[in-house]
Amino acid sequence: MEHNIDLSRYAIRTDLALEAHELVQEQQSASDVMPGVRIETDDSERGIKVTRLQVETEEAGRTIGKLPGHYITIEVPKLRDNDTAVEEQVARRFTKEFAAFLERLGITEDKKALVVGLGNWNVTPDALGPMVVENLLVTRHLFTLAPESVEEGYREVSALSPGVLGITGIETSEIVFGVVEKSKPDFVICIDALASRALHRVNTTIQISDTGIHPGSGVGNKRKAIDKQTLGVPVIAIGVPTVVFASTIVNDAITYLLGHFGQSMKESSRAFNKLAMSSLPERKEPYTEEDLPDMESRKTFMGLVGSLPEQEKQQLIHEVLRPLGQDLVVTPKEVDDFIEGVANVIATGLNRALHRGVDGQNSAAYTH
Repeated sequence: MEHNIDLSRYAIRTDLALEAHELVQEQQSASDVMPGVRIETDDSERGIKVTRLQVETEEAGRTIGKLPGHYITIEVPKLRDNDTAVEEQVARRFTKEFAAFLERLGITEDKKALVVGLGNWNVTPDALGPMVVENLLVTRHLFTLAPESVEEGYREVSALSPGVLGITGIETSEIVFGVVEKSKPDFVICIDALASRALHRVNTTIQISDTGIHPGSGVGNKRKAIDKQTLGVPVIAIGVPTVVFASTIVNDAITYLLGHFGQSMKESSRAFNKLAMSSLPERKEPYTEEDLPDMESRKTFMGLVGSLPEQEKQQLIHEVLRPLGQDLVVTPKEVDDFIEGVANVIATGLNRALHRGVDGQNSAAYTH
């Protein structure tokens, strides 16, 4: 009996534009160049890989599932090691990339900023935004109440942690819209935890984009967008993937297992065939692998499993996850230490990029 299985809930999800681009290329066997998408990679700094991806057209955006705009991905494999020296190196690079991002958008030093820390502070993997806000240098009240005390090199910055719909009962976008309407910032920075489709990018990657953000989209809870269209001012999104779906882990495990199994079978098959053919009776025509009695069965096995199509892989994943009732969202056990470290990295980078008066010598005075 044929079963029609809805695989949409088990589709591979990702909040990273780079991964969305890679996924489309894998599915379509496309070349490195995709129409409407420009991509540039910079790995000149040891241990840090920066990828700048620009989605130029609406059609390209629909193809990869991302809005047209600029996306910067900073990948640092050692970021999850909680190494102070690495975190300082990443903070410097983040400052440089974010400052260049502001310049590209035409945001000058006199423009007022509102930083929004999205997420649930009661859930560690989702607490990135609120923790960054805790470490920010906010100055709007000083500009309002004591402008004479503000030195040159600092801009007007305010910050907000609006919580999540389940805590407040109010859509996050509505809270942010109300604050923007009253405080009138020139641009908004939103910080949120993301979901990745690749295990190696969890807790190692920072994404910057100018296309806004959908709170909760990483775990399938799409809310109203926070973007330039809804707020009326430029919105810059900063995100770090802290979770991965169980379906992604299962899919990766199957892929890695079959790859390893296929290589092992290939190596053992050569040795087995050589030994097996040497023991066959002599004949005029040379023996080939087709003459071995178990070769057809092994070919059938590898044909069914070794070349399993992506659609059938997802069906297999569905069968595995069906008893659980839903897909699981997984985070590494070291997430507590990581969130603290990466929140400090982003806060340090933002303080330096937003305030010319903050540099490598005094930035530690504003974070904890």
